[in-house]
Formats: sequence, structure tokens, C-alpha cells
Amino acid sequence: MAKEIALKYGCNPNQKPSRIYMENGELPVTVLNGRPGYINFLDALNSWQLVKELKEATGMPAAASFKHVSPAGAAVGSPLSETERKIYFVDDENLSDIACAYVRARGADRMSSYGDWAALSDICDGDTARMIKKEVSDGVIAPGYTEEALAILKQKKNGNYNVVQIDPDYVPEEIETKQVFGITFEQGRNNIKIDESLFENIVTKNHDLPESAKRDLIIALITLKYTQSNSVCYAKDGQVIGVGAGQQSRVHCVRLAGNKADNWWLRQCPKVLDLPFKPGIRRADRDNTIDVYISDECDDVLRDGTWENFFTEKPSVFTREERRAWLDTMSGVALGSDAFFPFGDNIERAHKSGVEYISEPGGSIRDDNVIETCDRYNITMAFSGVRLFHH
Repeated sequence: MAKEIALKYGCNPNQKPSRIYMENGELPVTVLNGRPGYINFLDALNSWQLVKELKEATGMPAAASFKHVSPAGAAVGSPLSETERKIYFVDDENLSDIACAYVRARGADRMSSYGDWAALSDICDGDTARMIKKEVSDGVIAPGYTEEALAILKQKKNGNYNVVQIDPDYVPEEIETKQVFGITFEQGRNNIKIDESLFENIVTKNHDLPESAKRDLIIALITLKYTQSNSVCYAKDGQVIGVGAGQQSRVHCVRLAGNKADNWWLRQCPKVLDLPFKPGIRRADRDNTIDVYISDECDDVLRDGTWENFFTEKPSVFTREERRAWLDTMSGVALGSDAFFPFGDNIERAHKSGVEYISEPGGSIRDDNVIETCDRYNITMAFSGVRLFHH
């Protein structure tokens, strides 16, 4: 391992020189292929921390998809259902647990994950490498790679795909620093442990919190720990289904993440699964077309003839009423927030996306209004007492 790695440039091409380095000792990362950049390494190191913690918290292999230093998706390695295989464009081959985690993390928000950075908690195997090879992606970080996986990944992007290996035993120093405008900031690392103990203070009338909901809340909160704030995260069935990152208003986070969660569920509607796509449509074009079809723009696209570029026959309009009826079937969703909800309108919006379980720090002067709104919809909410801002 090296003491420093020179980078092409910083956040932007005019920001030179650029490097990553260690004041003491050697870097815990090795570049096995490609030439990762400044933002690549920010994504790599943040995403690695996320999947490492998910693995430790759940005991299951974990994966994440990062874009611009926030997760687009994260998941643990549960087997894929038949519907998930369809919406994630996975064939019928058998997949390892870590491959399933990757597919679910990458498929949560396919629009945002386009050109992402992937992170794996476990050694990347051939199954996972084959899934990564199919997607438009900048790079991957993992604790190791099988010979088969490395050979597959080295074929990607004309041999320039970024492959980074990290020492899984590396532990950073307790104090972290960064510079802004020539001024050095220093703070203790955020070593808060996220586990079921954070959900003991249930403040709503409904105290029902099944093990599956606890797992999903843990996934949501660990994801938020590495998401640019303000942020909220929707999770269901062991995976993130919507992240609202970096918004100045809490309710805008809830709306943004809720819309992504809605899209994830709408893609599973039989009417969407049965769309008559022409053979050979590129994955990105198929994603974009589905995204438009499940939106208010559906009628316009089908009217002006654009459909002929993608479908063998003209599909019927997916009406607003049909979409709402399908969304009303979504349930069991968990929602985590990196800070308290200041108003009950956040809960109103979350309820529309099937949220039944919430964890937030508490501490707002309007906590009573937020709790009252949860009670109106029979939502279980726990005050964690832990804020998870990340900047």
C-alpha cells in the first residue's frame, strides 16, 4: 500500500494538484485498476463505511450505490423475489448473497444510480462482477476480489473501470479534520452505534415494532449516517427505497425520498411489468421510459408517438387514479430521519408512501403535533435521541 495517491484533479478540472495521503502510515486502499478521482474516493470511503456498518449491524452481506457523496441505494443480501428480478432486470441465474445485495442497492433508484460508485461489504465474486459489468458505473470498493471477478471488472469501460481494494481491518483515528477556506475544522468521529436499543422509546399509542421493521430502521439510520444532511430515508424488506439528501427543508427531504419510494413501488405494478418493450432496448433507455410512464407525463409521451421508439405496441395510459390505487397497496415501510420532524406535515407525506414505522431523534417544540399525526394513522414512532447530521 502507498502513503499517497495522486489524482487527476479535485472536484473540478481546474482544481489541481490533487491527491489523497496519510500523515502517518500507509493508505488502507489499493487501486487495482483504473484511476479513481477525488469525488470517486469520497464516494468510495463514505460508501465503504456504510456497508461495513450494515454488515456488522445485521450480520448479512451489504452493498451500497453512491452518487456525489450520498447513497442512492443500500441493501442487505436477501434473495431476490421474482418481481425484484423483473424490476432490476436480472435473469434467472443463481446469485450469491453479496450479488443480491448489490442488485437491490443498485436497483432502488436506478435513475440516481446511473454512473454510481458501488461498495461491497464482502469479497466481490464473479456473480457480483457480472451484475456490475451490466451497469453504467464509475467504480467499486470492496475488501477483496476473486480472480474471476477482477478479470471481469477489468474488461469494463475499455479497461479503465476503477477497482479499489480496502483493508477491512483499518480503523481511522478518533479525531478527524478537514479544511474549508484555509481554516482547519476538527471533531471526534461519529462512532455512534446504531442498533435496536435506539427504538426502545416508543412515543406513539401504537407500540408494534416487528423485527423486520427494526432491521429496516437500522438500515435507514446507518444510511443516513453517511448521507448529506438534511436527509431522510425510506426502507422496506431489507433495502433502501428512497433517500432525500441535502435539502434545506425537512419536508422537502420527505417529499423527495417519498417520490423515489413511490417510483420503486410503481415499477412493481403489473401494468408496468408488462410493458411491451422492443428487444435490444438499452437499460438506461428502458429506465428513463419507465420513469416517464409512471409520471404525470405519461399521457403526453403516448400521444406524440415517442412510444414507437421503445414499444412493440402502444400501451394504455397509466392514469393518476391507477397510480394512486396501486400506491395505496404499499405498506410496512420504515422511515428514518437524521434530525427531528418540526411539523406533522412530514408524517402526512410519509403516510402516503406506506410508512408504518418511524425513528427520529425527537426534541422539537412541536413533538406533540408530530406524535398526534402519527397516532392519527396508527404509525409506530420511536424517539432515538440521536442526531445523524453528515457534512
